[in-house]
Amino acid sequence: MTGLHVFDMDGTLLHGAASVELSRHLGTFDEASAIEAGWLRGEISDTSFWEQMLPLWSAATESEIDAAFNNAAWINGVEDVFADIARRGEYSIVISQSPHFFVDRLRQWGAHRAYGSLVDPHMSTDRWVLLTPQHKVDITQSVLAELDVCESRCVAYGDSTSDVLLFEHLDNTVGVNCTAAVRSSATVLYDGDDIREAYALGRNLWEQAPTTCSESAS
Repeated sequence: MTGLHVFDMDGTLLHGAASVELSRHLGTFDEASAIEAGWLRGEISDTSFWEQMLPLWSAATESEIDAAFNNAAWINGVEDVFADIARRGEYSIVISQSPHFFVDRLRQWGAHRAYGSLVDPHMSTDRWVLLTPQHKVDITQSVLAELDVCESRCVAYGDSTSDVLLFEHLDNTVGVNCTAAVRSSATVLYDGDDIREAYALGRNLWEQAPTTCSESAS
């Protein structure tokens, strides 16, 4: 029976935030860190966050983004986990509030699909589509239906408040180096530097889960 693994990116597969990692490579780390800190404190809205952050990358080339992605502070074992999921005939998706142009590069590492906020330094604000916590639930449900996978065969991995709604919806969830909010809603917890170990916990949850959709909790 196939299954679906749903990963957050920032804080789960990546130490820290993609926006800060990209800015570090482009020489605007201090500015990005200040914006990120203000957003985390609730002083900057999601829209204002991107209004301030995107100009820092306006001159970035595709090769510079590639280099920032490859040199970012990834948790150990990301490619190994995607490869194992594919080898088993299962599916992996990444859903992140970070820019889609950064998240999508994880498909090069073996993720089946990647979803992120549709923002770009050269895109007008009226075309932005910011990915929200509810989108994580909606996308997961849509992919489950499309692939005909029941929720009992879905495991989500996340670390922050943006993952709480999805964690509340699913029975099988792994909190990865997570905040207090996620710790109270995750099925199991992982603290460490290797996503392969968190993934092993997720697979273990399947051994205790129903094997048919009719048995699965809604």
